[in-house]
Amino acid sequence: MMSRPPLRHTLYLILLALYTINAAADPVDFELPGLDGKTHRLSDYRGKWVLVNYWATWCPPCREELPELEVFYNNHKDSDAIVIGVAMENIKLERLQKFVDNQFLSFPILVTEPAARTELGGIPGLPTSFLIDPDGEVVARQVGPVTAEDVEQFIENHKK
Repeated sequence: MMSRPPLRHTLYLILLALYTINAAADPVDFELPGLDGKTHRLSDYRGKWVLVNYWATWCPPCREELPELEVFYNNHKDSDAIVIGVAMENIKLERLQKFVDNQFLSFPILVTEPAARTELGGIPGLPTSFLIDPDGEVVARQVGPVTAEDVEQFIENHKK
């Protein structure tokens, strides 16, 4: 019987397999309201790697992944990368804010209605993360949880 590779190794391989480069691709963009009351645009973060994570408070894998996203965000927010969480559910903003506060999340949290497709691509399940390079192009999509280490390795291996 063959042994299975560790989950983080499998997730990294999935990210790697989904990596695509299209030199002629137009940068992606979206505009969504944040819990902070401001409108956030993906293009506001050009020049940095951006991990856009679609999630919901009712989703157990999403909740398990949030501490990893917070670690990645805190390790990179002042230098080369950022995390944007997009709460994809019908929820009162006060309830969402309380959840975010209880989870000690400091990365920007945006809100949107549930949808099967976004400006970045399809959302077959939650959590779904998209990695956007500093030029604004989607370079990877992960359906399922990611770790800070997975994202850091992917970025390191794909810096231009």
